[in-house]
Amino acid sequence: MPLTMRKSLQMIALAAALGGSAAYAPSAFAVDIDKQIKDIESHPASGPNGERATLASDLKLSAEEIEKIKTKHAKAAIVMHYTASDWAKAQMAGQKKALEELGVEIVATTDAGYRAEQQVSDIESVMALKPDVMITVPAEQSATAAAYKKAAAAGIKIIFLDQTGAGMTAGKDYVSLVSSDNRGMGKVAALLMAKALDGKGEIGLIPHASDLFATKERVVGFKEAIKDYPDIKVVQETGVGGPDFSSESERVASAMLTAHPNLNGIWAVWDVPTEGVLSAARAAGASKNLVITTCDLGVNISIDMAKKGYVKGTGSQRPYGAGYAEGILAGYALLGKDAPPYVVLPALAVTRDNLIEAWPQSNGDQAPKILTDAMN
Repeated sequence: MPLTMRKSLQMIALAAALGGSAAYAPSAFAVDIDKQIKDIESHPASGPNGERATLASDLKLSAEEIEKIKTKHAKAAIVMHYTASDWAKAQMAGQKKALEELGVEIVATTDAGYRAEQQVSDIESVMALKPDVMITVPAEQSATAAAYKKAAAAGIKIIFLDQTGAGMTAGKDYVSLVSSDNRGMGKVAALLMAKALDGKGEIGLIPHASDLFATKERVVGFKEAIKDYPDIKVVQETGVGGPDFSSESERVASAMLTAHPNLNGIWAVWDVPTEGVLSAARAAGASKNLVITTCDLGVNISIDMAKKGYVKGTGSQRPYGAGYAEGILAGYALLGKDAPPYVVLPALAVTRDNLIEAWPQSNGDQAPKILTDAMN
């Protein structure tokens, strides 16, 4: 196996094995939460149809298989729901790295701007390029399903991320579904919230107003975990639909802070909406005791965390590793090798204490200088 691929697979394996490494005050309350987080990280949830979760670190291609793939001179298309976030950039970096190591040419990369109708058009345009493989995140399950089924019927091997087209079947209509343990990420964010609030307070939730399996799982996970803390009350829940998630979340959070002057915490569904929550908190002059937790690990929320601001923690994805796994599954498809229907990367608990160490586990590269400088 080439050294670069071996290192990438080792990185995924290491990330999958790591538990929450943050150093906290050793109270019984904190220790119990740390144990819960480690358990979540080592036991990912099942897939959307109850599929058993296969860890990305279990995906394997031999040196002989890699050479065989290279002789095919295959083509791939990357069809994204949107590309504007740090998560998407890390995801695509992992995809490109794996495809490059397999000798697969990327013939198109598209951004639907989170609009299903645009993604349908993107799929149709990509089909004209006759790729062998398509790696894609549906902007919406039902509205894109017919286009995906048409691509599958044309012989294009599809690897989905986070959700599939509606009514599609693994092994028949698509190769595999890759996702983070989004329910686990929501649980981790809730536990970090409970820890920062010492188990009591009023909080607001800003979920994603969408049928996207991944983001629905996050709010489900958050609620499952937070219900174990009866002195934490959810006083408002308002979703955001985008596509300008930051601005919309800022408006929601501003209204939330006005309606609930004693609000102690806000959870937002991923880092971009959280940027809006940060803007609202700063504009309102909210108490520095306000606790914000989220999912994903983008630059802007990480800088706030590094500066000991409002963001106290995140249940992060590992988008670089997920993208890399999708590229490896493209290799499975090109070989006709049986692929697991659901491949998962465990949640990653991140606080200021382990922020710099966690960054490469999530994003695939070292923490940027702007972030390391913010720690000082």
